Amino acid sequence: MKDESIENNIVCLYSRGWAVRKLSREFGLSRGRVKRILERHAKERESTASKMEKPKQHPSKLDNYKYDIGELLGQFTTPAITNQRIYELLCEKGYQGGITIVGDYLRKVRGKQSGDPVFCVETLPGQRGSHDWSDYFIRFTCGQVAKVTFLSFILNYSRRQYVEVVDDKSQATLLRGLINAFIYMDGVPHELKGDNQKACVDRWELGKPVFNKTYLGFCTHYRTTPLSIHPGKPRENLKIERPFYYLEKSFLTGREFRDIADLKEQLQKWLTQYNDQRIHRTTRRKPIEMYAEELSFLQPLPSVGYDTSIIEYRVVNNESAIQWDGYYYMVPRGYLYETCAVRIDAGQITIYSPRCHPLVSYPLAEKGRQERYVGRSTPVKKHRLSASELSARLDAFGPQMQAYATQVKRHNPSTYLYHWQRLLCLKVGYAVSDILAAVIRASKYHVYEAQAVENFLKVNATRQTEIDFPL
Repeated sequence: MKDESIENNIVCLYSRGWAVRKLSREFGLSRGRVKRILERHAKERESTASKMEKPKQHPSKLDNYKYDIGELLGQFTTPAITNQRIYELLCEKGYQGGITIVGDYLRKVRGKQSGDPVFCVETLPGQRGSHDWSDYFIRFTCGQVAKVTFLSFILNYSRRQYVEVVDDKSQATLLRGLINAFIYMDGVPHELKGDNQKACVDRWELGKPVFNKTYLGFCTHYRTTPLSIHPGKPRENLKIERPFYYLEKSFLTGREFRDIADLKEQLQKWLTQYNDQRIHRTTRRKPIEMYAEELSFLQPLPSVGYDTSIIEYRVVNNESAIQWDGYYYMVPRGYLYETCAVRIDAGQITIYSPRCHPLVSYPLAEKGRQERYVGRSTPVKKHRLSASELSARLDAFGPQMQAYATQVKRHNPSTYLYHWQRLLCLKVGYAVSDILAAVIRASKYHVYEAQAVENFLKVNATRQTEIDFPL
């Protein structure tokens, strides 16, 4: 048996002048063995060859699952399935080893090299949360390929993440998603960091962001400080950028989705069963465990949430409807050509009277719906106002319109109602100030026809909408 202590003594004493015979008697070894020790040591001192021994091969817990790995690599090629997703599928089949040996084996099979190191700035519990969104084209099993937008929010300390599928990237959608994220986390971080998107930042001045007023109002409501990365530097927000990579590799690859509803359902399960329970590679802990520590540092939710509704004004057309996003929502007949407030919130559209009394409310029309009218039970019927009603509506424009309407009636006694109706209909597409300017010009040249006023507006005014409503 090799004894390193005895060999050390033999080599050291021999270098000090001890003879082989004396070393043999001192340590009780044969002279041949003493010579072999000295010869081997001398050879090792003069040789530059590596003295590392090859590790012995032991049976691996992964051996029985290498065939399954090969099948997964062949099945999911575009995009390629990730190590994390393969590990999750192997665990479902009974694999009890760690993810490290899975990654080592896949590195040999794929021949991939490690990427550059990434350094993240750590924050205190409850200090900061980050948000961003990303688009993916997903092929559903029903045969449809659709662009799906994900909104992600993450607590920077615990790495607990909230992900939601959204319809667009508007500011209202962002604020609603952040409210849902705060409710999901049961608290609000003291700082809220996003990228340089228009929903948050209007512009940069002197190296500092000028935040959008609505976004600032939202942050003020929840008592959180808005932050933004510098333009063109996404690495400043790595704690939200990297989770999108994990979402893509762990959730979107290696799974099949029937449709968008099935994707949303699987996403909720993935968040709690995998994303919360995984061992984070930086913290070496589960996000849900660190979230339990961070929860007490988050700010409490306000008793009333921020109002994310959209309020705009629309003119009721001659079909007794207002137009919103390509669809027409019916309004009671008595409000033809009136300017009504429209409020959009939580998938509902509410139309108000000019005195701000609610008139009617509808669910927003789904995208792709063939029927363009909402709230119409009978075939569309274009309403006609009486002469007295038309006169009262035109008088509301001011004395210039009142005088012009009188001249129109005098010069067109048989068709003046048509011209009055046409003049009133111009309010749907043009501002009142532009209509009055056209009327004043028509009066100057003694032209008393609605078509002349409309032609002047087409050339010299900007339409508020590009949709024409024929009489």
